[in-house]
Amino acid sequence: MLGILSSGVSSFALAQAAPAPSPEGIVVYNAQHESLTRAWSDAFTKETGIKVTLRKGSDTELGNQIVQEGAASPADVFITENSPAMVLVDNAGLFAPLSPATLDLVPDALRPANGKWLGVAARSTVFAYDKTKLSEDKLPKSIMDLASPAWKDRWGASPSGADFQAIVGAMLVLKGEAETATWLKAMKAGSKPYRGNSVAMKAVNTGEVEGAVIYHYYFFGDQAKTAENSGNVALHYFRHQDPGAFVSVSGAGVLASSKHKPEAEAFVKWVAGKGGQDILRTGDSFEYAVAKGAESNPKLVPLPQLEAPKVEPSKLDSKAVTELMTKAGLL
Repeated sequence: MLGILSSGVSSFALAQAAPAPSPEGIVVYNAQHESLTRAWSDAFTKETGIKVTLRKGSDTELGNQIVQEGAASPADVFITENSPAMVLVDNAGLFAPLSPATLDLVPDALRPANGKWLGVAARSTVFAYDKTKLSEDKLPKSIMDLASPAWKDRWGASPSGADFQAIVGAMLVLKGEAETATWLKAMKAGSKPYRGNSVAMKAVNTGEVEGAVIYHYYFFGDQAKTAENSGNVALHYFRHQDPGAFVSVSGAGVLASSKHKPEAEAFVKWVAGKGGQDILRTGDSFEYAVAKGAESNPKLVPLPQLEAPKVEPSKLDSKAVTELMTKAGLL
């Protein structure tokens, strides 16, 4: 079971171990949701005195930017929504190694073998469906079933987003190139594209499509507010180690180019530690906490019950996914 701080290290101890703040602080290239990273950075600064400047962008945008900037990158830390952008930067040799104490905060499965970055949050793939039109016995048993002619023009997704591309990356690992390419071809012919998971979910809610492949937290976030875009929506979890049960890991790492590595690692360690993981449990992001001993928001289906397939985050190949999706006409 995933969780936080089994070693018993307190957030106070982490703060005491943090370096003295420098006047300029650290720069974080943030591809995570801005509200979540702002909550992390504000609490970290309050506890340690280290200033954090956030620069917002998407996974792909910021990952490519770091690769282009190389050793001249002004970023100290990179945080993503999904793993492929972390792998992109890691493969370019642009991350500094993290200390064993930081890496030990999360399970082995949530960090690459080279110790250059680690997972700090997670999100589950789900099939959001119109509960006024579909009963549970009418739902697809596997995400692969959506390629069937029976589902033609009945479902949607956001193919241009990093979220969906991470799901395709998992499918590629689990099913191979030929089956993934066939599925993407069927998706192009038989699904409706939307720009963003929230837009896809809204389309389900209004009856435009019967279902959509999204991440879970869009539903929970809307339900916690007005439920105006999810009142007719329910979530189907594929489970059974299906590619549609893929759990995507959000990553964090320190750039090799950072001139403030101690402060940068202190931030990554804080996010993966009790302070950062408690914000996931009590805040309104509805993403999963992933550190050892951590508890997620009680409204979420517990991670072990998702029966997610085992996909090593560092194996997600964003370049191969882009090529396959482009060939299928989805990008």
